[in-house]
Amino acid sequence: MRTVPLTTNGPDVSVQGLGCMGMSEFYGPSDETESLATLHHALDQGLNFLDTADMYGHGANEQLVGKVVRERRDEVVLATKFGIIRDRDTGARSFRGDPEYVRTACDASLSRLGVDTIDLYYMHRRDSSVPIEETVGAMADLVARGKVRHLGLSEVSAEELRAAHSTHPITAVQSEWSLWSRDVEESVVAECARLGVGFVPYSPLGRGFLTGALPAESELAPDDFRRGKPRFSGENAVRNQALLDIVQRVAAAHGATPGQVALAWVHAQAERWGLPVVPIPGTKRRARLDENLRGADLVLAQEDIADLDTIAAATSGARY
Repeated sequence: MRTVPLTTNGPDVSVQGLGCMGMSEFYGPSDETESLATLHHALDQGLNFLDTADMYGHGANEQLVGKVVRERRDEVVLATKFGIIRDRDTGARSFRGDPEYVRTACDASLSRLGVDTIDLYYMHRRDSSVPIEETVGAMADLVARGKVRHLGLSEVSAEELRAAHSTHPITAVQSEWSLWSRDVEESVVAECARLGVGFVPYSPLGRGFLTGALPAESELAPDDFRRGKPRFSGENAVRNQALLDIVQRVAAAHGATPGQVALAWVHAQAERWGLPVVPIPGTKRRARLDENLRGADLVLAQEDIADLDTIAAATSGARY
């Protein structure tokens, strides 16, 4: 695959990465054998940017990804995250960003991954009880100690990004960004462009909806986290199905799949906004990975992009 510098001083990453979360939970049953095969296949295809987090599978996802990374460390730009605490019994979430926790979380991730250094370490969510400068200061200390190479933030505001970047250079911001989730365009994307920070969109396929292959909510696995989410439920789901007509029309014109069109639209935002945009669609299957990779090479006409741009305003239901 082609590569792109994530920032002027950041790592060169494949123009599309791989989100590994669904290999361990959230999207139905796991299949470790196929997931490991998918990770190896991704590296074989030249995809070098792997994304995980300590909260995915309560650490199991880092252990899974680590099995492959340890074998092929020189081929991987490895990203993981800290900051979301999940109660194993209730599933309740809380956030921590105090320096002591930052250090402890990093060491735990390094142990699970089985590596000496994390290439890109994200603050997964902001702990509002701790000044962001304090959290990023602790992350910067990890860089100084050689445990981390580059710093990232997830789901932050433009103001938070500025404050963090003034403490230590930020390499990437990761947030949801897709045809039907464009809140980041209000201020964060422009701030990334101004500061020279790369943008890493997660869920660029609308959590599977934009592929056109997602079953009805009633057919999703019982533990699929999309059950009950506003956009996938009730009348919202019915109304949102009509949005796929636009994606499918563009896909037919290009001999592509709806998912490839959705990814091509995200890739097109790099030129529109003037910054590196590296989406990380998630999958645990080799066949779906190959389909997604072709989306990185699909070039849309301006009239296609204009048609697709209408989807966000017509989407029914909130993200969460």
